[in-house]
Amino acid sequence: MQTDEADLLVYLRCNGVISKQQHGFLSRRSTSTNLLEVLRDWTLAINDKKGVHVAYIDYAGAFDTVSHAKLFHKLTAYSITATLLDWIKSLLSERTQQTRIGNSVSCSTVLTSGVIQGSVLGTLLFILFVNDLPDVNK
Repeated sequence: MQTDEADLLVYLRCNGVISKQQHGFLSRRSTSTNLLEVLRDWTLAINDKKGVHVAYIDYAGAFDTVSHAKLFHKLTAYSITATLLDWIKSLLSERTQQTRIGNSVSCSTVLTSGVIQGSVLGTLLFILFVNDLPDVNK
């Protein structure tokens, strides 16, 4: 079975898996659309004499911090199972990294976190990893 990452994203969006509050890394969504949406929410809250608390966080190195174990758990919760889940696990598991400074090379270490930056699949996996963040206070 061959699944195109764009098809997977369309499927996830059409089936309501991707949070409506997610603006990063999605077509027709951006920091600008996020700000327009929250400005409306803040205005409504202030008009109703409610308080507004805001925290914006820039996750430095965020793609590197995605725990594989937690990601696989979340993917299973989103009903991504069987062959597709096995393929994603195979892609991310037992990846190694080394550091080179001049002619010196460090020992190889197995990575237990991180998704592949610069790839459509890496971005999609990151979106799914942070997808439930808007639900934390519910």
